[in-house]
Order: sequence, then structure tokens, then C-alpha cells
Amino acid sequence: MNFSQKILLIAAISLVNFSCFEDDDDLGAYTSEINDFVWKGMNAVYLYKQEIFDLSNNRFDSSDEYANYLNNFESPEILFESLIYERESIDKFSVIVDNYIELEQFFNGSSVSNGMEYGLSYIPNSSNEIFGFVRYVHPGSNADINNIKRGDIFRGINNTLLNINNYSGLLSQDIYIVNFANYNNFNTENINDDSINLINVNIELSKQPLNKNPVYHYNIINSSDKKIGYLMYNQFVSNYDSYIETIFSEFKSNSVDELILDLRYNPGGSVNSAIFLSSLITGQFQNEIFSTEEWNPDIQNYWLNNDPEYLINRFISSENSLNMSKLYILTTKSSASASELVINCLKPYINIIQIGTTTYGKYQASVTIYDSEDFSNQNINTSHNYALQPLVLKILNANGESDYFNGISPNYEFEERPYEMGIIGEIDEPLLNFTLDLINSRNINENKLEIFGLFDDNLKFEYLNKEMYIKNKVLKN
Repeated sequence: MNFSQKILLIAAISLVNFSCFEDDDDLGAYTSEINDFVWKGMNAVYLYKQEIFDLSNNRFDSSDEYANYLNNFESPEILFESLIYERESIDKFSVIVDNYIELEQFFNGSSVSNGMEYGLSYIPNSSNEIFGFVRYVHPGSNADINNIKRGDIFRGINNTLLNINNYSGLLSQDIYIVNFANYNNFNTENINDDSINLINVNIELSKQPLNKNPVYHYNIINSSDKKIGYLMYNQFVSNYDSYIETIFSEFKSNSVDELILDLRYNPGGSVNSAIFLSSLITGQFQNEIFSTEEWNPDIQNYWLNNDPEYLINRFISSENSLNMSKLYILTTKSSASASELVINCLKPYINIIQIGTTTYGKYQASVTIYDSEDFSNQNINTSHNYALQPLVLKILNANGESDYFNGISPNYEFEERPYEMGIIGEIDEPLLNFTLDLINSRNINENKLEIFGLFDDNLKFEYLNKEMYIKNKVLKN
């Protein structure tokens, strides 16, 4: 049974009482037609359905009552938002889009971007003013063409200094001028006397369609008597799974002794890709439980009663698996979703040594819901391009552990400093260097102070932020 067939079964669970509504004339208007799709999609799969009265299976007694309900909402977006459970605290991630083609492109690693990936932090001694620091630049992007580099500091946009009230509007523009600055820490650990001052460097950046290779860097580091594989992976994109396997084949042929997985800027992505990567890291746990799924009660009970195996994700096999018993993972607050999934689901099996700062805290996954009979991408309603990306399940590891609202804390705390970013992949890059010292049992200087603290990052302006999604999972009968 394929994913589309399973969604159809899921839909049947929740929508059996509403089949009589399908042909109601009151639902013929464009907005009501889309609203009908929104409600039925959310009723079928939304993780927090039981918490939303309007999504109850017995909510409506007649087609007229249902039609009147839909007509109360002026747009699909307003209806969708009314069905979200605790937007500010629990479900910060479910989205509705009016163009599923752009959504699909994003999941395939393509988006509109100027290629400058950055973090934002408070100006020292300020609770209002902020500055930006460039984390890395995508090769071939507009930022790359304009010679912007990791570690560059900026203080303003369009000659307006950044603060907590204006940064979102300024940085969300398709075209803007970046006002760069320098950072002076006066060679002290005390940030209270640090200064960030504008310099006479102003560069216009424009957002353009960009295919982002999630593999930013990889290499084999010879350190002391060890061969250490290093991979910076910035998004779980299934289109790149074969490339990831090629990299692991190279690691394996060179008999690496240790592995460093750099997820410090990885906001998540495909659950299937997370399982695939984890299986390449290990390999000795083929067919063991990687994770289990917890859906809304309607769906959960259906699969528990009919095929409990559907709720289980298992490690897969690959001839290029490294059979690692220990893994070093680098994280920041921007490490989310599928990145956290790898950490949480490998912990029952191997020794995870996490270095950096606490992760974001997202353990729920979504699925794309299209306006079709079975909510799949087959035979989609051609009158509009709306799609839903709601949270549909939470994921637990083999020990039943989940619900890390506050993120996953590192074993060793080490925070990036904007004024000494270093070059990704080089052994003197501070976070990597700290990890190499740890691997080689050299003296380490753990930095436990949150010197800067991440205020926000550019992921806020991506098409989807910190998403973890499932697709095309095959059921074994």
C-alpha cells in the first residue's frame, strides 16, 4: 500500500460522516470550495484534532450547517488559522500555502534567496538593537557574486539600523542594501565594552531562485593518529540522499575512525532522509526500531488495530554504512526538527556527543495535503493551487522519548562568536577545533556562558521554517 492509499484510508476514518456534504450547492463558490478542502484535510490528519471543537467528527448535523460554517470565513487562511491548537506555544509550524508548486520546490532544495545565511544577536548592553553576522554563503548565489563571506558583520538594512521591531520587515524584502560594520571586542572576554560600528561598505542583494546544496562541506581530517570524517549538512533533502551515500562510501573506503556531523545550521526536512543518514552512520541496527509515530487518536487507533507496523520506522541497510558506535554532533539553536530527530533516535543505540548550544525543540512532523480525493498529489483540483502542511504526528525514539519542547542540550557547551567565525571545515574553525581537541583528548576550554545568544536567523524568511515532513512511506503487508 502506498502513501496515497494510506491517506485515503485515513480520510475515510474521519470523513465517513460527511460524504453527504460533497455535492451541496452552497459549497460551489471558489472560497467555500477551498474552505471545504481545508476543513476536511485538517479533520482527517491534524495531530491536535481532538483539542479543536470545530474539527470534531460530529461537529455538524447537516450539510446546511456545515456550509454556513464554511461561509463564515472570508479566506482559507483565516479558516486554517482558526483550527490551529495553541499557535504561540504548541503548534508554531502548521502552514497553509496558496501555491503547492513553490512548496514542492522548497522541499527539493530550491527556494528564492540571496544566498546569505545569517544569525542575529543583540548589540551588547542593548535589549532592543540587533546586528547580523554571516554564517555562510551559498556558492553561485547573489551574495557569493558580491563577495560576502562568513564572519561579515552587518548593522543596518537600507541605511536603517536594525532593531527588534523593524528587522523582520527590512530583511524580508526581495531587494535590499546591506550596511556592513566591524566588531571590536578589544581582546577581552567582557562583552559589555564591545562595539559594533558601521563601515563604508554597502552592498545590494537580491533574492533569486536558488538550488541550495545541503551538503555545504565534507572532508577527511587527519588529526593525531586518527582519520576523522566531517560532514556539514544543512537540510535534509531526499534529492541528495544518493550524494550523501557517495560521501559515506568515501568515508568508508578511507576507514575513518571517528565521524563529526555538523548540523549547527540545519533546520530539518525529510524524515526519510534522517532515517537514511542515521542508517549510514550506524548500519549494525538494520531493521531495528529507529522511531515510532503518534498520530491523532482516529488515525492512531486505526493503525494499532489494523497494522501496528505502520507506526514504526526502522533502520535500513546500506553497503556504505560506517557501523559507528559513537558520533559527534555539532548544534545550535538553529538545529531543529529532523536534526533533533537524528540525535534523539540514535541515542538509544550509540554514544552521541553533542557539542555547541541547545537545539530548537521540535519533535512533530507534517505532511503535504493536496485538494484531491485522497489528499495525495494525484488528480488534484485544478481550480486552485492551495495545499496544507499541518502537523500530523509526533515522533518518539525506541525508548519512547519525545516532547523536547525546550530543545536538546549539548554535552559540551560552546557558542559561536561573531567576531571569530573561522572557515567551515578548516581545523582552526573554533567549534570544529574544540571538537577535534575533544576527540584527541587534548585540554579543552568549554565555554558555558551564553555570550551572545541567538536572537533570530534568516530561516525566519524562508518559505518554510524548521519543518520536518514525511512522504511516500511504504507499508509492509
